[in-house]
Amino acid sequence: MTDALDRDELAAWLRLAETPKVGRDSARKLLAAFGSPEAVLAVSFDSHRQVVSEAVARALMAPPTGFDAKLERTLVWLSERSDTPRAIIPLGDARYPPPLLNTADPPLLLYAQGRVDLLHGEAVAIVGSRNPTPQGALNAREFAQALGAAGWIVVSGLALGVDGAAHEGALAASAGTIAVVGTGLDRVYPRRHFDLAHRIARAGLMLSEYGLGTPALAAHFPQRNRLIAGLSRGTLVIEAALESGSLITARLALEAGREVFAIPGSIHSPQSRGCHALIKQGAKLVESAADVLDELPALAAVRPRTAAAMTETGPNDPLLAAMGYEVMSLDALVARTGWSAHELNTHLLDLELSGQVARLPGQLFQRISSS
Repeated sequence: MTDALDRDELAAWLRLAETPKVGRDSARKLLAAFGSPEAVLAVSFDSHRQVVSEAVARALMAPPTGFDAKLERTLVWLSERSDTPRAIIPLGDARYPPPLLNTADPPLLLYAQGRVDLLHGEAVAIVGSRNPTPQGALNAREFAQALGAAGWIVVSGLALGVDGAAHEGALAASAGTIAVVGTGLDRVYPRRHFDLAHRIARAGLMLSEYGLGTPALAAHFPQRNRLIAGLSRGTLVIEAALESGSLITARLALEAGREVFAIPGSIHSPQSRGCHALIKQGAKLVESAADVLDELPALAAVRPRTAAAMTETGPNDPLLAAMGYEVMSLDALVARTGWSAHELNTHLLDLELSGQVARLPGQLFQRISSS
């Protein structure tokens, strides 16, 4: 897939992503069955019904209300002059972040503004209270700056409080920062972070799965949190109440098999109770950035993709040969092929969409017999 989608490709991806009743799970099933968004939209209602429910199949029969205007708005956003690069990255694109691909619910589309290369770096998330204590805000800045200086990209959600302080600390380091937001990228929420958002777009990356014009809705932020957790090798929680979005992010990180860290605080502070609960459940208690770095794998250079290894997807595909017909984990495939997780995730998705590999629960993979 090329770096830029043409108009027809973009229209097909938007239609699949924006049609009401067609959720991400149904969309991925359709892509696995038919191979591309254009192919999904070209087949009949009866063909759709073999893969998804009648309600989803009927929803795909015509573009949703206002679709043409949304498509034009998106094309204008992509083409208008800006001092920061803009891109829309679909599932299966080489630019799609490998850690997010290797989660249970990857988004169909990512809207990106800024340094898209950060999607292929090693990242750690920092989240916490929107109303931190002065010490909590200082911890967020200092941990982010220290982790950034060690080469880690800091991911957070652009919210007030800990998120904003973490982005500020990361901007003061060299590795970069990714802000995952719950609105369209043509909006900034909260408005108090307007200048911060623009600084991140210039020196880091603004990222969203929501189409342009999408407002800040409460339901979007728990969904946004799964991207923060999914992009990162680990999640550090700095001050969180027992009922908070930060604990949702930590739970999602655990479900994705990632590390969770928490900074303890006073037993009398409500802002510490969420972190203490995480520590009781097995999160790593940290007192310094060094404690986080000790638990994260050493930064490793991504091996370059070779044409011989990655362009063949037919019966002689070397990855299919390596898999045999066993159920394989990603780690086992890394060990067997010597390829990086990024290379494998990208190629596995190609094989999945072409119907040659099935993705099983628990992030396992199996070759599908052609007989």
